Amino acid sequence: MTPKPSCSLYRWSLSPHTRKWPPSTRLPLDRRRHISAYGYTQAKALVYPKHGSPTDVLTLHTHSISPPHSKLLTLRTLAAPLNPADINQIQGTYPTAPPFTSEFGTAQPSAVPGNEACFEVLSAGSGCKDVSKGDWVIPRRTGLGSWRTHVQIDEDRVMKIDKDGLTAEQVATVSVNPVTAYRMLKDFTALREGDWFIQNGANSGVGRAAVQLGKMWGYKSICVIRKREGAEGEALRKEMLELGATEVVTDEEIMAKDFGERVKGWTNGGREQLKLGLNCVGGDAGMAMAKVLDAGGTMVTYGAMSKSPMRVGAGMLIFKDLRFVGFWVSKWGDSLPDEKKRTIDEVLGLIRDGKFKDVPMVEVPWSWETKKEELLDAVQGTLEGFRKGKGIFKFGDT
Repeated sequence: MTPKPSCSLYRWSLSPHTRKWPPSTRLPLDRRRHISAYGYTQAKALVYPKHGSPTDVLTLHTHSISPPHSKLLTLRTLAAPLNPADINQIQGTYPTAPPFTSEFGTAQPSAVPGNEACFEVLSAGSGCKDVSKGDWVIPRRTGLGSWRTHVQIDEDRVMKIDKDGLTAEQVATVSVNPVTAYRMLKDFTALREGDWFIQNGANSGVGRAAVQLGKMWGYKSICVIRKREGAEGEALRKEMLELGATEVVTDEEIMAKDFGERVKGWTNGGREQLKLGLNCVGGDAGMAMAKVLDAGGTMVTYGAMSKSPMRVGAGMLIFKDLRFVGFWVSKWGDSLPDEKKRTIDEVLGLIRDGKFKDVPMVEVPWSWETKKEELLDAVQGTLEGFRKGKGIFKFGDT
């Protein structure tokens, strides 16, 4: 029989008007209502027993977590973003996915979606050496399953983060988008100060990170954004320029016949090198960027939002000697965890010093009383176009 949680602690409720957590909800670690009278941690998780549309297969499941022993940690989730890859895993269209397991006590073996998160250590087994109560940690590898209030996991599967000067949201969103941008700018071609790169999806999390890192390192950028009408489009263009972009154009502009001449003008008649393209769209829009790369340049593809193939002309390979490569940050990070940690620490250092701006976020409050429908609405919103920011679960009193 599942132990029932203690009701002795007062629970704050979320204000529907402010949609923010009152400061007083941050109770001391040992006073929050998540430990039952029997020492078990009561947890809730979004789970799915099969692949399909998130609104069809996701349910909110309550279960218990026993006290940790040996090298186990019991963690409370502070923040967990909603990434497109998380949705693809639920749909069954992503190359990797969290495992289906019976550990939650569900009627069928189920999986928990979510790859990124910032966790707080509630308790640690006697064999844990590097992590202790109150520390913040993030997943060491992908596939952990972060859309849940609590998780119990081996110490070796997380990495400790210096939380000083950082928010949980900043820590939770560091390991995918900023790291992707960092590695693509550094690992595929030797850019020097004054060199150019071009990217589509420039106002995405990866794009914003690339703009800022490139500016810090002395690179110039051509940033492609989807066309927006009127004041909204002008506001986004201005925002990207303020973030560090050198030139900002729309996806329609890069398809125009005179786009190559415009690029030539920006690059001082072609004397300044345009050696790198960062592509998350694919299709004809991706190839429009490839056409303006200098001979010997590299196109790095890390997404395929258009779901259309890229048709590479033979001339690009024979006469321009362009390279077309792919980058998957999950595979890179899983194979090079130490380098991943070093990159994360460097980016967090920039955030801490005020040199790197957060991506716009839309917080989705998650407390013990939050209904499944509220969470699924946020998940569904991740699939929609023109969003105001990255969706992120912000956990309150759980």
